[in-house]
Amino acid sequence: MRRDDVEDMSDMTAENRHLADPAAVPDQRRRKLIRRGWSALALLLVVAAGVVGWYGYRQRHPQPVPVRLETVIAERADIEQVVNATGNVAMQSYVDVGTKVTGQISDVYVGIGETVKEGKLLVAISPVVQAGRAENNRAQMARLKAELAGQNAQLDFAQLQFQRQTQLKAENATREEAFESSRMGMYSAAAKVDAINAQIQQLDATMKEDEAVQKQTKIVAPISGTVVALSARIGQALSANQDVLMRISDLSKMSVQARVAEEDVTQLHKGMTAYFSTPGYPGKRWAGKLRQIMLLPADDSGRQGKKAFYTVLFDVANPSRELMAGMTADVFFVLSRVERAVTIPASLVVKPDNKGMQKLKILHADGKLETRDVRIGIRNADKAQVISGLAEGEQVLLPASPAAASTTRTGDKAG
Repeated sequence: MRRDDVEDMSDMTAENRHLADPAAVPDQRRRKLIRRGWSALALLLVVAAGVVGWYGYRQRHPQPVPVRLETVIAERADIEQVVNATGNVAMQSYVDVGTKVTGQISDVYVGIGETVKEGKLLVAISPVVQAGRAENNRAQMARLKAELAGQNAQLDFAQLQFQRQTQLKAENATREEAFESSRMGMYSAAAKVDAINAQIQQLDATMKEDEAVQKQTKIVAPISGTVVALSARIGQALSANQDVLMRISDLSKMSVQARVAEEDVTQLHKGMTAYFSTPGYPGKRWAGKLRQIMLLPADDSGRQGKKAFYTVLFDVANPSRELMAGMTADVFFVLSRVERAVTIPASLVVKPDNKGMQKLKILHADGKLETRDVRIGIRNADKAQVISGLAEGEQVLLPASPAAASTTRTGDKAG
């Protein structure tokens, strides 16, 4: 039994003994309350002393705080090193159709966007040349040929006369004047034949030119393709060497004209793979081979201290005619590509040495950190290839991790 209980029982006994004395009861209760107050105060002081002592001990002996290491796992992925540029889609092959005929357009048989085959009739022209001119030329040709026949007969006669006079002269049976006259007659007849032949040739050339003009009044498609521009209108007056009436392009193949900065163009070469995307078809990609690098800077770049840009061309197939001239192209020229390579985030690659070596911290399954040399291959804005020193699935400490800022020896325990 506790001492307080014994005292309480004693008090109760004393109280019973003094029940007859009412004045003694308040004094006993007062003494009891005072004893309990001192006991509570002592207990409070003991608890406070314990708290202060425990806090002081923790200050002198702090507990280690676990360090959480941030890592990334080396994964296998395809990686490309590229040169990025912007450009536009353009027509690869096209023909501007014009005319050499002076006249008036009588019919237009095609419209913009229409697909035509080679040889299809496009435009008909009524020429200014009179229709009777051809008839007149044919009649004149017939007259000249008739004159030529008569003159040839005279030439034959003159030649026979000259031969006879030559024989008679050999026999001294003719006069010199007769011999010379026959020779001059033969030469004159031959000259007239030559003159008529020249007229015939000149007229023949004129007639062929008229025939060519007549053929040019029917303008046909020089290639198979699509009419992408048309300026010809019915009733339009034309003159020789008129400007372009329409443009026909083969849209099954398109070209991309990319502007490449001078520091990047030196890495490109003919035949390398290039691909692009365009805002008109999100998520779709077209690929081709680099065809040509222009040797002169594009536009006014490279002048007065400006950076030079060069136009680089490559062709892409467009069988469904989705691509249109003028579309914006986000172009990538593939410098190198590795499939299924061990990769890490590009942010881990700080500054490899001239052999491509880079120090990385590897976290093992038992929590130990190892500083290891790895060889870095190609890299881009997102990923870097690891050639050696790191296996798929290993955890690499991120630069932002607290342990990455301190130098850790091989085999040190993390945390």
